[in-house]
Amino acid sequence: MADTPARTLVFCGHCVPEMKDGLREQGWTLERVAHWREMPAAIERCGARVAMIELAPSDEENLHAIERMVIEHTAQEWLAIAPNDLLKRDAVAEMIYSVFFDYFSPPLKPERLLLTLGHAWGMAQLGLRLCMIRDHGEHFEGLIGDSPAMQVLKGQIKRLAPVDMPVLITGASGTGKELAANNIHRLSSRRDKPFIAINCGALPEKLVQSELFGHEKGAFTGATTRKTGRIEAAHGGTLFLDEIGDLPLEAQVNLLRFLQEGTIERVGSHQPIKVDARIIAATHVDLEQAVANGRFREDLFFRLNVLRLRMPWLRERGRDIEKLARHFIDLFALEHGLKPKSLSQASVRALVNHGWPGNVRELMNRIRRAMVMAEGRVIAPAHLELDASPSGSILPTLAEARDRAEREAILATLEGTEYNVSATARMLDVSRVTLYRMMKKHGIELNEASIKA
Repeated sequence: MADTPARTLVFCGHCVPEMKDGLREQGWTLERVAHWREMPAAIERCGARVAMIELAPSDEENLHAIERMVIEHTAQEWLAIAPNDLLKRDAVAEMIYSVFFDYFSPPLKPERLLLTLGHAWGMAQLGLRLCMIRDHGEHFEGLIGDSPAMQVLKGQIKRLAPVDMPVLITGASGTGKELAANNIHRLSSRRDKPFIAINCGALPEKLVQSELFGHEKGAFTGATTRKTGRIEAAHGGTLFLDEIGDLPLEAQVNLLRFLQEGTIERVGSHQPIKVDARIIAATHVDLEQAVANGRFREDLFFRLNVLRLRMPWLRERGRDIEKLARHFIDLFALEHGLKPKSLSQASVRALVNHGWPGNVRELMNRIRRAMVMAEGRVIAPAHLELDASPSGSILPTLAEARDRAEREAILATLEGTEYNVSATARMLDVSRVTLYRMMKKHGIELNEASIKA
């Protein structure tokens, strides 16, 4: 059969091997593993589109881990085998219902098994084709990595982009807030219009009004011509206000008026100009605290904080660090006509173990220096100015980092939806049942008064 190589079933359990001959006759290859934790590696090794796991009573304590494994491998359709006694357990039934394509109870009937496998494989192929179509039009420019934290971020960007409302992006310096804003613009209906970025913290205080709103000729000394402001230049497109927390209070008043009325006035003019621009603001400071301290207008904060996106720290992105480092090596080699260098294993360990207070920007600068300082073809920890000793590790394990990223993603999304559980579940692409289970797992408790269905 032409599709035989694609019809591989990864299986963990004891019920199916006796049907191996029947599966082979129908074009299936059986890839069996001894433990369910080995299934992701087997799936990657053989490119399977269907996976089946036989659940036992001893797996009850691992339901969260099994559910997470299934959720993280959405390119596959998953089948479960569970005895009737186990299906009577609420947690087991909820998990199977939430994330599995179908289930069986022993004894298995070969005819039904083969029919369901065929349906699952067909659905997996359909899902793959749709993903390829979506990915073709939803390439995330500059957002490199597929760690759990980045998967959550990209999923949120896809959901925020089509909704033509203000977005507030929070996160530490160097986490890529402008890249996120640019991707929101590229995936929105405004993609063919201007994307205008301005760093509010870099503007001279006396020129803030002129830069944002423009000015008329003769409005002040040195204004020899009419100037179009950044907001007006973004008409039809998107205006990205980076470090919005550094915007002077006077400019905050005028920005608030624009958000309320959709019009601006150039400095030196009283003629209102209609401007249609989506506002995306970003900050590394706590705006709520800035409001409390009187440094930021509360009404402007509420206008900007309609949709919210949190950028993860680099240290939360585990497996992305090495991928980013190799990307920057290739990039700098291409820019300067150099031969790409390789990372020693000690360098990889040092990169993963570093705390990255400067995030992606710090990583990029360290790679740039290392490309210059490394005389040979291999970058050592010393070239990165990093500690190569195991004792230098300050990162948690990957599992701990995933859990922390998952918890912070849930909290950030809850806050962004004003604790609307249904909206949070949609943004995280999970069912409400799964969200409540994840919240319980991470010890996230909400007061009854704050919960919105």
